Amino acid sequence: MDLRNTRTTILNTGAPDDKRSEIRAYFHKTYSIDEQLYDTLADDAAFTLRAEPLRHPPIFYLGHTAVFYINKLIVARIIDERINPRFEAMFAIGVDEMSWDDLDDAHYDWPTVAEVKAYRDQVRSLVDSVIETLPLTLPIDWDNPFWAIMMGIEHQRIHLETSSVILRRMPLDRVRQLPLWDICTESGEAPRNELLPVAGGKVVLGKTRTHPLYGWDNEYGRHHFNVEDFDASRYLVSNREFLEFVEAGGYRHEQYWTDEGWRWVGFSKAQQPLFWIRDDNGYRFRTMAREISMPWNWPVEVNYLEAKAFCNWKGQQSGLPIRLPTEDEWYRLHDLHEIPDQPYWERAPGNINLEYWASSCPVNRFVFGDFYDIIGNVWQWTETPITGFTGFEVHPWYDDFSTPTFDTQHNLIKGGSWISTGNEATRDSRYAFRRHFFQHAGFRYVAAEQSVEEPEAMYETDDAVAQYCDAHFGPDKFGVSNFPVQLAQICLADMGGRPKRRALDLGCAVGRASFELARQFALVTGVDFSARFIRIAHQLQDKGVIHYQLPEEGEIVSFHEKRLAEFGLEGLGDRIEFVQGDAHNLKAQFTGYDLVLAANLLDRLYDPARFLAMIHERINPGGLLVIASPYTWLEEFTKKSHWVGGIRRAGEPFTTLQGLDDQLASHFCRLGEPRDVEFVLRETARKFQHTVSQLTVWEKTS
Repeated sequence: MDLRNTRTTILNTGAPDDKRSEIRAYFHKTYSIDEQLYDTLADDAAFTLRAEPLRHPPIFYLGHTAVFYINKLIVARIIDERINPRFEAMFAIGVDEMSWDDLDDAHYDWPTVAEVKAYRDQVRSLVDSVIETLPLTLPIDWDNPFWAIMMGIEHQRIHLETSSVILRRMPLDRVRQLPLWDICTESGEAPRNELLPVAGGKVVLGKTRTHPLYGWDNEYGRHHFNVEDFDASRYLVSNREFLEFVEAGGYRHEQYWTDEGWRWVGFSKAQQPLFWIRDDNGYRFRTMAREISMPWNWPVEVNYLEAKAFCNWKGQQSGLPIRLPTEDEWYRLHDLHEIPDQPYWERAPGNINLEYWASSCPVNRFVFGDFYDIIGNVWQWTETPITGFTGFEVHPWYDDFSTPTFDTQHNLIKGGSWISTGNEATRDSRYAFRRHFFQHAGFRYVAAEQSVEEPEAMYETDDAVAQYCDAHFGPDKFGVSNFPVQLAQICLADMGGRPKRRALDLGCAVGRASFELARQFALVTGVDFSARFIRIAHQLQDKGVIHYQLPEEGEIVSFHEKRLAEFGLEGLGDRIEFVQGDAHNLKAQFTGYDLVLAANLLDRLYDPARFLAMIHERINPGGLLVIASPYTWLEEFTKKSHWVGGIRRAGEPFTTLQGLDDQLASHFCRLGEPRDVEFVLRETARKFQHTVSQLTVWEKTS
């Protein structure tokens, strides 16, 4: 089985049985090469060594790619039983250093490598069975159940790349060079770089839903832009060319750096690129598992901040408007050369898709007309912070893939690297990282007069998120008081003289109730399944302000800004932690609460009975559980067999309140009678949803 040269699957042609076999083979090749990447680690102890401070140790990623399949198959309602709930919480989230990711090692009692590998075997067997038995019709589009399978496979291929970067940070005695990951042996002096003209023209980006290949949600929609003529460097910047910047004192002179970049230099104490190792004779170079003589004609690998500083220095030296290319300029250069796309090429036209080496190679090895390395070798940083194209929609099965990066802090990288496979090796792929992050990424520079649009404070355009921003922080509507404020006030009143040490706000959305509870609680944990909501809550916590737009009528929208200070909530951020999580399957550390608030959550859970059966484990004796729900049971969210109420038993109506009484009686006593709490959601200036939620309060007795 050739693991080093595979192609992503074409999803709109062929016979169903053949396509099933093709996807099954693609899955197993992906799973196998993912596992063989970790064979590079010298021993089991290396799996828990955290060599990259902004990411988890390798044991997390060994579990994460398997857990992802289970979590997405559950969200897509293809399966309804977990294999290992503990693993599927522990290994779920923590890949990019989003501020709500939990990278605190104190929270983790990592399992053994053998336990994780045994779990991976279980997942592999289950997914194989799903592929074999799931009904398959063509084309496979993003509403098709097989899209969830492709999502897992392509996600796993992303982690070939990100995990290989982590392995590259490991001490040399904790990794070993294996034949599967042989590196390029070609090296020498670098060619002299030069600027060459690129004719401007129109760039059209964005897939349609009928595109034949798998895509992440940020690839869809439409984008048009007219690129003006510009010049671009013939080669990627080599190690030798970047040495000129280092020897000119580039890391010592603030004038070349952005404010963000100079702060990073001060924090990191960087004096040269990360993968350069200084010795008595100059520099050596770190590959994934070896340290070699410096290959001066290989591309330099740096973060965006270093690439930007080099461009500023180069511009001052040359008197030219040197900068990084924009996403549009990169596509213009790419499209002028009619480069075949993966999976359609016969052999990779560049050092990409693992078809050559498990490392970079000389910058003058792969030619594209007058240029080199338009794709492959290393990713290329751009000036463009990622955002969605016009018509962007979040995929409901993976809402935290793209939107958390739409924060103006994540810049696009283009072109792929030697280990970019699957979707990453296609023209339309759009990946972005924080500007101080390291990937197998370098850059080429351009001389361009066309201005780069500066990222602006974003107005949240996601309809559901903006709607909740307005519901939590907008004006009252039709005399109905703010719903999360009402809930928090009821909770605080019913707590009476009970301790107010820790509160858990489940289904916190954009966080208003969490902030209100923090007025009296020492610590509040806000949890929501949606990264789209958590991102806004954290932005409020971090910056104290949110921006969102609301539909008025037709294409007319209004723009809104809300600050915590308007509500007397400033200064409470250090009492709150916002976490993306599954209420059914919270990590073990989320326990010991004096109050748990579950607001409009119950009838949106896929297994509410499981939630009700286990929530007592999170609450201190004498603590309160507060449930508010309109009991809007829909099979879209919860199978009818899992409804807590709203059904008939023996021909008689059985209400959700009766179901709560039954399911909570073992550990709770209901306090008082249910209360009705109204809430209003604004859809447009003249259309609103008015709903009544029933609130019950339960005291933990055992």
